[in-house]
Amino acid sequence: MPTDSRDTDRRPSPDALLENAERETRGRLKIFLGAAPGVGKTYEMLMAGRAALADGKDVVIGVVETHGRKETQALVNGFEVIARTQINYKDHYLQEMDLDGILARRPSLVLVDELAHTNAPGTRHPKRYMDVQEILAHDIDVYSTMNIQHVESLNDVVAQITKVRVRETVPDLVIDQADEVEIIDLTPADLIKRLQEGKVYVPANAKRAMENYFSPGNLTALRELALRRTAQRVDDQLLTHMQANAISGPWAAGDRVLVCIDEHPGGTSLVRYARRLADRLRAPWTAVNVETHRSTRFSEADRNRIASTLRLAGQLGGDAITLPGRDAAEEIARHARENNVTHIVIGKPHKAQWRELFEGSVSHDLIRQAGNISVHVISGSEEHAGATVRTAEQAPMASVRIRAYLLSTGYVIGALAFGLLLSSVVDVRNIALVFLMAVLASAVSAGLWPALFASVLSALMLNFFFLPPLYTLNISDPESVIALAFFFGVAVIASNLTARVQRQASAARQRARTTEDLYLFSKKLAGTGTLDDVLWATAFQVASMLKVRVVLLLPDHGTIEVKAGYPPDDTLDDADIAAARWALENNRAAGRGADTLPGAKRLYLPLRTGRMAVGVIGLDSDKKGPLLTPEQQRLLDALADQAAVAIERTQLVADVDRAKLAAEADRLRSALLTSISHDLKTPLAAIMGAAGTLKEFAPALPIEARVELLGTVIDESERLNRFIANLLDMTRIESGAMEPNFAFHYVGDIVGTALSRARKIIGQHKTEVDIAPNLPMLKVDPVLFEQVLFNLLDNASKYAPKGSLLQIRAWTDDDWVILQVVDEGPGIPADDLERVFDTFYRVHKGDQVTAGTGLGLSISRGFIEAMGGTIKAERRIDRSGTIFTIRMPVPKEAPNLEELT
Repeated sequence: MPTDSRDTDRRPSPDALLENAERETRGRLKIFLGAAPGVGKTYEMLMAGRAALADGKDVVIGVVETHGRKETQALVNGFEVIARTQINYKDHYLQEMDLDGILARRPSLVLVDELAHTNAPGTRHPKRYMDVQEILAHDIDVYSTMNIQHVESLNDVVAQITKVRVRETVPDLVIDQADEVEIIDLTPADLIKRLQEGKVYVPANAKRAMENYFSPGNLTALRELALRRTAQRVDDQLLTHMQANAISGPWAAGDRVLVCIDEHPGGTSLVRYARRLADRLRAPWTAVNVETHRSTRFSEADRNRIASTLRLAGQLGGDAITLPGRDAAEEIARHARENNVTHIVIGKPHKAQWRELFEGSVSHDLIRQAGNISVHVISGSEEHAGATVRTAEQAPMASVRIRAYLLSTGYVIGALAFGLLLSSVVDVRNIALVFLMAVLASAVSAGLWPALFASVLSALMLNFFFLPPLYTLNISDPESVIALAFFFGVAVIASNLTARVQRQASAARQRARTTEDLYLFSKKLAGTGTLDDVLWATAFQVASMLKVRVVLLLPDHGTIEVKAGYPPDDTLDDADIAAARWALENNRAAGRGADTLPGAKRLYLPLRTGRMAVGVIGLDSDKKGPLLTPEQQRLLDALADQAAVAIERTQLVADVDRAKLAAEADRLRSALLTSISHDLKTPLAAIMGAAGTLKEFAPALPIEARVELLGTVIDESERLNRFIANLLDMTRIESGAMEPNFAFHYVGDIVGTALSRARKIIGQHKTEVDIAPNLPMLKVDPVLFEQVLFNLLDNASKYAPKGSLLQIRAWTDDDWVILQVVDEGPGIPADDLERVFDTFYRVHKGDQVTAGTGLGLSISRGFIEAMGGTIKAERRIDRSGTIFTIRMPVPKEAPNLEELT
């Protein structure tokens, strides 16, 4: 028993199944939606929570605002309430929902009031609905409340009705992803009565609210918005259920209108009729065009007509889609059943009756396949204008068609010549196959009609040259008549099938090329790391694939500027700049061919992501009429989406880098302030104390005391000077301004200078210098190298106990000179051996706080690396202590000591 082809399409929708699967991996969200404050959303949510509690579910309250209403407060009693967290904001403590507490408690259901609430600064998420999304991601169910005026897409409508702009909004996606939306409804009269009784606001606020927001007209409009938005969500849920369960529609719970357009004139009349029908039914509507194998033969005028009709549908508020398919009627019926369409609008047949017998009629086929869907067949009103354009466009194709028929004639003549050569050795029925080959060749290379012409010509040639009596069109043998008739039928069918397969293969190749280009473009964008690379790659790809001129504009400090173009062109007049800015600000097309600012040279389209428009792409070409066909528009959308995401990615990377730099700057600033507060204050206090004592009591002090006080001033001043020098050195290193003054020097000389300078610092330690003889000279900056050694000696003297040994050793190791500073201090923990070279980092030593800024070792590494060497810290093995090892390369042109002497 044959299977109905429609049954094979009754499969669950993969998108619907995927949506259901995603819902199963997270908690369920139920939203109690009201038209205005005071309708009882929180009350109903608490009642639903009590019912769940009675059913044995683990229910807690995350946040509930009772607003002083006694009946609401009474319902809160008996629930476990997660204590709110305290947020300190500008010396005021704000209470917010404890998200981490809820996640740690992991209840089955949590009640969260006021979904549109804005959280206090310092919380993990800026909006409460984001908290709810994280709770749902942990497989915890949520009941929540919100009013219709907080829906993002309705914000402008509510502001127009109430004259109040609501700042706290929730994206429509949150409502669309909710598992249940329950409308909490009260008539305007009942709500106003509750307001008068003080059940919504305190009396003073209630009176003001009734005079402004809570008027009967406003409440009626808000109530209608809430009912319609809920009905839209329920309708989407019904459609998802039907698609997931492969239920063949329609289920006429709500109306949907589908209008079919093709290349024939009158499509705009169909679209306007569908819009009027949708308005009467208060239903969503869609315009659809089916691309079949015939689409490859459309003229440019036909493609432009389809494109303009789809654009008109979008401008009138409908959705415009293009579907690939083998049979237009079958594809339309399938799409209608899958999307629960209840009304289909289609134009009357354009073909003559004799052509319908051979080619069929989309209108008639659709009526037979529509099932319970109503089909509206109407006539257009633009046939005359369309026919004129069609004739004008077909004229340039005449020469192409003549060449196709000449090619088919050549194939048939070639088959005749070959058949005459074979006529003496093979039967005439085999010669018919030679002509059939010519027909197939015509179908592959020239198309359907030339192939049909070749079929007729081949039948005549076969009759005239091979069927007796020869060289006449008469046929004496009845079998020959039957053979010729069957040959002609097979030739017609084979030519038709071959031409169709050839067109389908051509379309498939084109789609494959497009897909390959999109894949390569996405791969190229994935490998680009800078914004300029992304922009130039996008401009080139769009220009090469769509055969247009392209410019890309991005916002820049309140203006919009050209950042890339192909071919390069950064000169835009005022009209183009205005169109580009309007497209960016309004997230809609502007410029050439658009409804807004059509006087611009280019068509400007926004580059959109899920967050916002990140830029504008401008297109231009020399051809007249619409810039893009429907296929090109879909291709541009795909390219623009990829480019927008790539642009946003580079901008986000830059934002992250800036955030890291800001965080690092804050860390360094805090460390610097902490260091300054100690290391400036301590020596300054000593200097001020010593100087003040000298000023007040100098005549009464013995000479030894005055010398000691002056020594304190000098020592602390030197300490303060070292601190400031370290800050200046670190600034030079981090700014990249470090340029060593290289010269050849002997290591021993620099070590001696550093020891002499550090004599006071290391005076309470024993020192030992062990430098191998005949060390090669190093190409270093002596001032910087001496500062490195001084910092290492200073660091060792701070942490090593008094009387311990400080060692300086140096020797050669192949092409390196190794220099070590060794102390007998407590040593550096293994985890901190690398971190001690970080700016302002200091190893913690319990309660002991050693004076210092944490800059010395960081500066030492910066200086050594600037001179081409390395420095590292190691723990001593033989005993406690630290070894700092410097490795400096031996220059190949280094002179030896004998040459210098």
